[in-house]
Amino acid sequence: MRGPIAPPQVPLSVTRADAFVDLVYDSRDRLERRWPQLSQVDFLILDVPGSGPDDGPDAAADTETVPLGRVLPAAGGHRDRIVIYRRPVEIRTKSRDERAFLVHEVVVEQVAELLGLAPESVDPRYGQD
Repeated sequence: MRGPIAPPQVPLSVTRADAFVDLVYDSRDRLERRWPQLSQVDFLILDVPGSGPDDGPDAAADTETVPLGRVLPAAGGHRDRIVIYRRPVEIRTKSRDERAFLVHEVVVEQVAELLGLAPESVDPRYGQD
């Protein structure tokens, strides 16, 4: 018998990349309830810094640390964008719960930078387990 082991709607068929995208969008949705202006921000997920067409050489300029995310201000016909880097986040986490926590922290930090606020102002639970 050839074909997929499980139909597409079954969790077995969800790739790691798809699960990561879901975590980012879940965080965005949580924050958007409090900050409706986030509906005008594009959230992008790239594998690593420097892998996107608009993710210039300064994305990985600091050789001592690898960024987990960054803000790309509106320019060239694009809206404000928040980029989350999947592989650096995955490497720093061991479980899905840890990954969900770190993704949310990174999203909060990037939203805070975009809005010019402290992360604790964006999400009062920032930094708490």
